[in-house]
Amino acid sequence: MTREEIKNYLPHREPMLLVDDVTMEGDTAIGHYHVRGDEFFVQGHFPGYPVVPGVILCEIMGQCSAPLMLAELPGRLTFYAGMNDVRFKNQVRPGDTVTVTSHIANRRGLTFFVDAEAKVDGKLCVKGSLIFMLVDKQ
Repeated sequence: MTREEIKNYLPHREPMLLVDDVTMEGDTAIGHYHVRGDEFFVQGHFPGYPVVPGVILCEIMGQCSAPLMLAELPGRLTFYAGMNDVRFKNQVRPGDTVTVTSHIANRRGLTFFVDAEAKVDGKLCVKGSLIFMLVDKQ
């Protein structure tokens, strides 16, 4: 899926749309986001040494994981319900392309438990278990 196709199912828009493309390989979603350096979240984090904040890396993983729930998304929004065992291993900086790999580890109704990891050039930057709840748009 291209960025424009992603907009058909994700409600996020610039400056919070943090996924450039996603492909599905079996039950695994693989998404990318290229950090340009002009994003609001690196402007002040940190002046002179810009680093993508951890919370933004979790959001990138979440947005790249949304296609795993694609069949359930029409008429619904995806909300974070929790994160477990999130570990930050390496920095992500402007010019980096983040590659997210994720899969559904478990599901209970409209609650999805997703294992995700984000890498830059094959080097692990963050990993964790993400919990999403789908909520009807109302």
